[in-house]
Amino acid sequence: MKKFFSLLATLLVLTAAVVIGRQLWLHYMTTPWTRDGRVRADIINVAADVPGYVVEVPVHDNQRVKKGDVLIRIDPEHYRVALDQARALVASRKATWEMRKDNARRRADLDNLVISKENRDDASNLANAALADYQQAQAQLAAAELNLKRTEILASVDGYVTNLNVHQGDYARTGEAVMAVVDEQSFWVYGFFEETKLPHVKPGDRAELQMMSGEVLQGHVQSIARGIYDRDNPQSRELVADVNPTFNWVRLAQRVPVRIHIDEVPEGYLLAAGTTCTVVVTPSIED
Repeated sequence: MKKFFSLLATLLVLTAAVVIGRQLWLHYMTTPWTRDGRVRADIINVAADVPGYVVEVPVHDNQRVKKGDVLIRIDPEHYRVALDQARALVASRKATWEMRKDNARRRADLDNLVISKENRDDASNLANAALADYQQAQAQLAAAELNLKRTEILASVDGYVTNLNVHQGDYARTGEAVMAVVDEQSFWVYGFFEETKLPHVKPGDRAELQMMSGEVLQGHVQSIARGIYDRDNPQSRELVADVNPTFNWVRLAQRVPVRIHIDEVPEGYLLAAGTTCTVVVTPSIED
């Protein structure tokens, strides 16, 4: 009897081990979760729209800024001079246009015996040309005003200055990024799921984000990427597939990015782009 109970206990333990092992295997292989989650955010590259020397940087590294705050001031002296020149040109072109317009009106009132039709048409054409020159000067004035305004580079979003590497005295070139601002309203998570688990992931599914710091955030699946780069099948010079002749016996599942929207960030929690987390997706009931 003692041997019977000992054998029975052994069988029960073995059966439990098999069942638990199978459940763990199914959980690991089919449950939609991944430890390869990355926090992402929109990073705004701040660049100058007009060139010039940087005369002031009124922000510091990692500072929180609001939309419209001044990030960089560029020396405005050249652009103030250009604005004065544009205003003077507008005044000159306006005076010329008014003079040509008055001359054309006076010639239009004269009798055909006093002035020829050709002279009357010439006066009208000169007035139209003077008007075009005046309008061109007005456009140049608007451009000069805009250039002067753009000597102050403003934050386009609420966020955080990061990796600040511009200083007073640096020369800012047009279109060359000199600062980055992380948009604080744009954080999301990319979970890289194995392709074997994608059938259990649907947009709208609830997602739990287990941060490395221990904090747990809640979110939901926003979208699933429709393509990844195939490193084993690039194009050849003849634009045909360059197939790798080797094939491993163990075939690893590819990982596909799944975008997770963060529903709410706890107050006081520091969320930084580039940090990692574990993403656990709860499939919808219909799945």
